[in-house]
Amino acid sequence: MTTNSTVNNSLTRRRFLTRSALGLGIVGLSRELSAATSGFYFPAKAKAVIQIFLNGGMSQVDTFDPKPELTRQAGKKLPYDNLQTERRTGVALPSPFTFKPYGQSGIPVSDIFPHLAKCVDKMAIIRSMYAELPSHTMSLMLMNSGDQRLVRPSLGSWLNWGMGSENQNLPGYVALCPSGIPVGGANNWRSAFLPGAHQATYVRTAGKDPRKLIPHVQNQRIPISEQRRQYDFLQKLNDHHLRNRPGEMALEARIRSFEMAYRMQMSVPELTDLSDEPDHVFDLYGKHSRTPGTYAANCILARRLAERGVRFIQLFHVGWDTHGSLSQQLRMQCDDTDMASGALVQDLRARGLLEDTLVIWAGEFGRTPYVQGEVDSPKYGRDHHGRAFTVWMAGAGVKPGFVHGQTDDFAYNVARDPVHVHDFQATILHLLGIDHEQLTFKFQGRHHRLTDVHGQLVQNVIG
Repeated sequence: MTTNSTVNNSLTRRRFLTRSALGLGIVGLSRELSAATSGFYFPAKAKAVIQIFLNGGMSQVDTFDPKPELTRQAGKKLPYDNLQTERRTGVALPSPFTFKPYGQSGIPVSDIFPHLAKCVDKMAIIRSMYAELPSHTMSLMLMNSGDQRLVRPSLGSWLNWGMGSENQNLPGYVALCPSGIPVGGANNWRSAFLPGAHQATYVRTAGKDPRKLIPHVQNQRIPISEQRRQYDFLQKLNDHHLRNRPGEMALEARIRSFEMAYRMQMSVPELTDLSDEPDHVFDLYGKHSRTPGTYAANCILARRLAERGVRFIQLFHVGWDTHGSLSQQLRMQCDDTDMASGALVQDLRARGLLEDTLVIWAGEFGRTPYVQGEVDSPKYGRDHHGRAFTVWMAGAGVKPGFVHGQTDDFAYNVARDPVHVHDFQATILHLLGIDHEQLTFKFQGRHHRLTDVHGQLVQNVIG
């Protein structure tokens, strides 16, 4: 799938279509038809993605990758000549939490995830993830956009551009940030050189008025009929400008954003008003689910977005950067997310949505198996660690109750079946029916793609 952003003065296909009787509508249709066919070479397992992103880096040895050897070697130097970390670290640090097997699969999960542990038979857990650098900014960019140096289109933008939305009254890509904006902010959901209409719509999710969750979505000063008249006039001007400046993606994106903003005035209040949810749903997601702007309320909102055909929902949760007070900080983060995250998987399954909704649980990297600080101090923590960490997926064609890959005895290095971030992204696209090598966009003379020149399908995690 390719698109050329270069414009010259000859009578190009785009200019010819723009000058034709149906004008911009044909241009948009041709682009959507191209995007809807060229990159699809597999039967799609998933129609939508809900990505739970734990900004800061979840500790693999305290959650989904138990290491008894850390307990046996507690307080001792680990057998590595060069411990590559950003800060001075020390000796082996066993997990302060306990693990036990859950479900028919018998996969061990930490006791800080009692609710997610009940969903383990729905998960494909990848213990052998790795990335290049243990830096928040670069690792976030790599995980979200496939490049750790340059701002590139995010995964959600690629999907929004390549697949479109099933609901014309809502954006195809939404970013929810209930506990704060992640490191890098909007760079995590930008469209970069893709048309601007395909970047995420940021939802603030704070405050009790559901009409204000998305800033400026409603105009309280001008009646909707007057807005319609002004909007129609503005569209005529924009169409006139586009005919004289064909191929200008920024203008096309602005036109589409105006159209979406107008339609969202009717759809967003109904979407964000959770008062029609029955009591048993709030009970499932936990006591904080009735409070707008909380993580639990946003999990319900993510499910409602998926129900309404939104293609990619990104649910950020910050605070996982546990350099100190590991035991207290990690337990606090899990208390905030565990029940609602487990409820989301259960709720999607009960409604028949898990069959075609892919749930992803990931951070930008993991944490070191050795201590940052003093092992006998209550303020101990773990440093950044990109050499080996854990993510999981559930639903939509994922092999359930399955563990892929293995780390060494200390979860310091990947010991078997390594999965790079590019491999992970290629697999996500595959589950959505897309060949990651075919979904490309021509920019500055080169055909770019999410996985750059890398990426191998992780076949084992596909059911």
